[in-house]
Amino acid sequence: MEFLAELGVFTGKVAVLVLAVAMLLILFFALLSRARGSKPLLDVENLNKKYDRLARTLRNGVLTGKALKLDQKAEKKKAKAESQASDEEKKRIYVLGFDGDVRASHVENLREEITAILTMARPAVDEVVVLLESPGGMAHAYGLAATQLMRIRGAGVTLTVVVDKIAASGGYMMACTANRILAAPFAVIGSIGVVAQIPNFNRLLKKHDIDFQEMTAGEFKRTVSMFGEITEKGRQKAQEDIEDLHHLFKLFVKENRPQLDLSQVSTGEIWFGRRALDLNLVDELISSDDYLFRQRDTAQIFKVELHGSKKWTEKLAQNMAKVARRTIENLSGPQA
Repeated sequence: MEFLAELGVFTGKVAVLVLAVAMLLILFFALLSRARGSKPLLDVENLNKKYDRLARTLRNGVLTGKALKLDQKAEKKKAKAESQASDEEKKRIYVLGFDGDVRASHVENLREEITAILTMARPAVDEVVVLLESPGGMAHAYGLAATQLMRIRGAGVTLTVVVDKIAASGGYMMACTANRILAAPFAVIGSIGVVAQIPNFNRLLKKHDIDFQEMTAGEFKRTVSMFGEITEKGRQKAQEDIEDLHHLFKLFVKENRPQLDLSQVSTGEIWFGRRALDLNLVDELISSDDYLFRQRDTAQIFKVELHGSKKWTEKLAQNMAKVARRTIENLSGPQA
C-alpha cells in the first residue's frame, strides 16, 4: 500500500509538471503569434521561378533517357544565358491580390503593399497587376481602396486590373481606375448603382407597447433608423442622399473610363465578361493565369503580399463577403 501511495504522489507531481509545461508552451506560442501579428511581413514570390519549377518537375516525370538529358542540357544553357543578362533591362510586373469584403478591410494591407512597390517601380517601364475579386460594399471604404490604386497611376506606373470572378459596385469602382481592365469570359462586372437597406421595428415596438426615444439635433441627423418612426420627409431625404452618392459614383467612373456610355451602364445592372466587353466596361477577355503566364519570357513577375494577423471583425466581414459574392453569382442568371 505504501508503494501505491508513493506511486500516486509521483504520478500527481508528473501530471502537475506536465500541465505547467503545457501552460508555458501555450503562453509562449500565444505571445509569439501576437508578436507576429503586430509586425506584418512582406512576402515576395518570384513567379518566373515558380513556373520554371513546375515545368521542370513535369519534364522530369515525362521525359526519359536521351530526351531527358538533352532537355536538362538545354535548361542549363538557358539558365546560364539568363544569369548573364541584366535584370535591369527587363520589365517588372508586381502582382497584388485584393479579396474584397463589405468593409474593404484588405485596404489596410493594400496601402502598405503599394507603398512598398512604389519605392522600386520604374515609371513607364514596370506594371502593377491587381487580381481583384469583390462584390462591393461600403462606399467610403471602397472609395479609399480606389484612391490607393490611383497612387500607382499617379506615379506613372501602368496599372492593370484582372477580374476572374466578380468586380461589382465598389469592386468596379476600384477596377475603373486601371489603365486596362481584363476579365474572364464569365466574370461578373458592373453594378454601378447604390443600395441601402435597413429593417424597421417601430410598428413591432408599438404593438408591444414599447416606447423608443431618439433625440437628435439637426433636422436630418437621422432620416431612417431601425427603431424610430419613418416619416415621408425622412424617406425622401434618404433617397436624395442615395441619388447623390450614385451621381458621385457615376462621375468617378466617367473620369476614369471616359469611353463608357453611362446611360447604358449606370443602371445598377451586372453583365458577364463578354457582354461587359461590348459595353467597354472591360478591355480584354483573359484570365489572370493566362495573362501572367504569357508575360513570363519578357518580364520578371513578383507576387507581393503583406501577411499579418486579422481581427475577428475582419474575418467576419470576409465571410460575409463570400456569402454576398455567392448570392450575386447565383442571382446572375442560369447556372452551368
